Amino acid sequence: MRIAVCDDCLKDACAIRDLLSGQEVEIYGSAESLLADVERDRKRFDLYLLDIFMKKSTETSMSGIDLAGKLRAGDEAAVICFVSTSNDFYREAYDLYAVQYLIKPVGREELEKLLDKVEKLFVRNQKKTLRYSWRRASGVIPYGKILYISSREHVLSIHCTDGRVQESTGKLNDLEQRICGDTFQRCHQSFIVNMYHVREFAGTELALAVEGKKVPVSRRYYAAVQERYRKIMFEEVGWE
Repeated sequence: MRIAVCDDCLKDACAIRDLLSGQEVEIYGSAESLLADVERDRKRFDLYLLDIFMKKSTETSMSGIDLAGKLRAGDEAAVICFVSTSNDFYREAYDLYAVQYLIKPVGREELEKLLDKVEKLFVRNQKKTLRYSWRRASGVIPYGKILYISSREHVLSIHCTDGRVQESTGKLNDLEQRICGDTFQRCHQSFIVNMYHVREFAGTELALAVEGKKVPVSRRYYAAVQERYRKIMFEEVGWE
């Protein structure tokens, strides 16, 4: 696994690197240096471990929270974990979909649990795929690339994170039986949503991670959606 550790305290960064033996780890002493590699050199990491509190050398220097926002804007699938001496930034971490929030000093067991969680995330988002068939074309889409699926007159519209909409023949009821249970949740007579792309559950709508995208939740599915949302946002992230 390729891991970026960004911390202005070299001692702390090296301690984490030593505990991550067997992984490919790169250490960055500032948010700017990591962001430059990502934006300029197109480097990509499987996991970003970001210190929240980094000393600001200039007025434009970034904190770990600032860096996470820019990484997320450039790669919505970026897997981010915050490392901090304080638990004061849980809310910001939730908003940025951090996979975990670790308090210093970080122990080996905590990192092993984190790596296990990230491995499972990769399996869910990349190895599991949805097959589609439309007219004379067919193919597969990784679960992690799907925002939601809508249905109208036996035509399924697969709405993807990159803005593409792939149509496929089929019935939503049949699809529900095949894919719902973990990643996907039926939320409406005409919609199935990827719960890992839900940013907020407000009233009778699910706001998705892609700005402006919302999916309705009907009364019939409300309780099940609410329970799944709660489990993903709290229990599975492990912050309760």
